[in-house]
Amino acid sequence: MRTVSTWILALGAAAAVTAGAGPSQAQQTIRVGWTIPAEESKYWMMRRPAEFPDIGKTYNIEWTQFQGTAPMTQALAAGALDCATQAPLSLANGVVGGNLKAYIVAQHVFEKPGGFSVYWAVMDDSPIKTIADLKGKTVGISVIGGGTQGPFNMLLKQNGVDPAKDIKLVEVGFAVSEDALRQGRVDAVNMNQPFAARAEAKGGTRKLFSLSQAMPNIVHILEACRADFVDKNPELVKAYVRDITSGMKKALANREETVKVVSEVLKAPIPVLETYLLKDNDFGRDPGAAPNFPAIQKMLDIYAETGMLPKLDVAQFKHPTIVAPMQ
Repeated sequence: MRTVSTWILALGAAAAVTAGAGPSQAQQTIRVGWTIPAEESKYWMMRRPAEFPDIGKTYNIEWTQFQGTAPMTQALAAGALDCATQAPLSLANGVVGGNLKAYIVAQHVFEKPGGFSVYWAVMDDSPIKTIADLKGKTVGISVIGGGTQGPFNMLLKQNGVDPAKDIKLVEVGFAVSEDALRQGRVDAVNMNQPFAARAEAKGGTRKLFSLSQAMPNIVHILEACRADFVDKNPELVKAYVRDITSGMKKALANREETVKVVSEVLKAPIPVLETYLLKDNDFGRDPGAAPNFPAIQKMLDIYAETGMLPKLDVAQFKHPTIVAPMQ
């Protein structure tokens, strides 16, 4: 398993792997991009491969970690990845700006009513009380151009803040968002689990706004594969999607083991994960990892209405047969 900070490094690494592999080996390996958090089905596949009979036998997975979905979109468009975690906005931007053609084959998490919603936090003693107060401030976001930026931009605009001109937007990964806020490197920053739970336990921060205020029932992350790869290797991708489906089922059926798996991947303490993971205050997950295409279409429509994207039809991302749940 590799970790990279930029998609360019992934391109070089993938190119080297491909150059040194014979045709049969290339057909048996899927190059998969991943990130943190909230990809439990893939974490199970990484950390408990013995639970998936096809992995290492029918096919292999070359895992590459990224800092967010937008860099993975670029890597997919460049042919350096075969499948990867995507946000609807990132994937759509790849189609519009990178000539990417891809299928949505599964879904990881979405925001459900009453559950967790990605939010922006400030320090308790901060003079920032409203979104309008962000004018002139330094604001952190996990990845510029990533999945959270769409509803983030919408909320700012609705409150009279131009996200391109009125704030200084800087990239701050979820894992270091709390430190960046407490050390004063940013005035406000996005919080995601498990890092939000950790920060809340320490105290001293408060929620300013959450993405659910702009867009309820957000589909945060899904699994997409390059269309040309799927069309050339349908049985290989079917095996992968079957394992994504199985991984989601295992994650939901055995919470105790899932907490351990997630702790291994995120390096987060189990007591922190216990406070939210797979509970009512967590994201929602479809038990079969099925993509919610109507919800994704609604998101694409909102992005089009706000001028962030041209009009797109989610049907272009549907493969007629290769989509979770697959048995």
